[in-house]
Amino acid sequence: MSEPFIPISRPFIGARERELVLDALDSGWVSSIGRYIDEFEDRFARYCGTEYALAVSNGTTGLHLALAALGLRPGDEVIVPDLTFVATANAVAYTGATPVLADVEPDTLCLDVASVRSLITPRTRAIMPVHLYGHPADMDALAAVAEAHGLAIIEDAAEAHGAEYKGRRVGGLGKCAVFSFYGNKVITTGEGGMLTTDDRAFYQRARRLRDHAMSPEKRYFHDERGFNYRITNLQAALGVAQLERIDEFLGRRAEIMDWYRAEIAAGESVRLNRVKNWARSAFWMVCLEVDWFDEARRAAFMQALKARGIDTRPYFCTMSSMPMYRQKPLPVAARKAQIGLNLPSYFELTRDDVRRIGASVNRLLRELSPA
Repeated sequence: MSEPFIPISRPFIGARERELVLDALDSGWVSSIGRYIDEFEDRFARYCGTEYALAVSNGTTGLHLALAALGLRPGDEVIVPDLTFVATANAVAYTGATPVLADVEPDTLCLDVASVRSLITPRTRAIMPVHLYGHPADMDALAAVAEAHGLAIIEDAAEAHGAEYKGRRVGGLGKCAVFSFYGNKVITTGEGGMLTTDDRAFYQRARRLRDHAMSPEKRYFHDERGFNYRITNLQAALGVAQLERIDEFLGRRAEIMDWYRAEIAAGESVRLNRVKNWARSAFWMVCLEVDWFDEARRAAFMQALKARGIDTRPYFCTMSSMPMYRQKPLPVAARKAQIGLNLPSYFELTRDDVRRIGASVNRLLRELSPA
């Protein structure tokens, strides 16, 4: 009998999640009003150490909402990393502003500060660092650049719930931050997201825009265009239950990362996630980079793993390789996008699963190596 298939990711939904979702169902409050929304926002703000949290329909809408609340318009520019999920650049484009692509650091895969500094123009309004695959960006260095030029920092923390920068959790390190609760994230609400901030006026502006920009004085009167970016009470109930276990989830991800380090023969040309001494990574994804990969060799490697019942996914494509954002490739981002892939990492992954994955990875790297 063949061994069971190991997916790249799988959410963990337990008895507590079922209990709270059923309670929300029984309450009759199943749409965008209900006690679980308030509770989820309050608890998430406390977890991130921020004054405010605003639940939204997903991470992408959260980013768009943050940029809209900032007042971005055509002609403005926002610096984003070239290596990220497309939602980061798309959210900027939704406002009519222009995403300006910066290169990334080779170890953290986060924004390269020197690249950011070289791209600032009189039209630059904000910097949007992405805490890619769960590792925080160098926020002090970015904050110094932003302060010198009067720019806002919006953290794209979609993949980094619980990650820490110099002892502080991400989410409160800029003007605002946005998290995603998609099904493969550290905690999930199926779809959903959260905007966090310490700025009361910004929070109130984002909250108003989230709800169709309805007038607080006159019901169903709208004096500007807003959005329907609300989360449901059912999703928030799931989020409350998941947030109760976030430390357990993060602990298991760190443990899984340790298992991989013990099983995979990493070295100068084969690398797993690297973590700066000032950071605590959320290890949203286990990252494997192989210097002798190109896209074809990586695809063959991933296909061979799939034939052995092990799922993988490639690193994100660069924004500069896509038709709507195409430009000259940025060297580090372009290279990483060719040589990197993600291995399975989820709560119920076992030590034996990782042994099996590691043995297959080591064997295939030996077999496929061009040396």
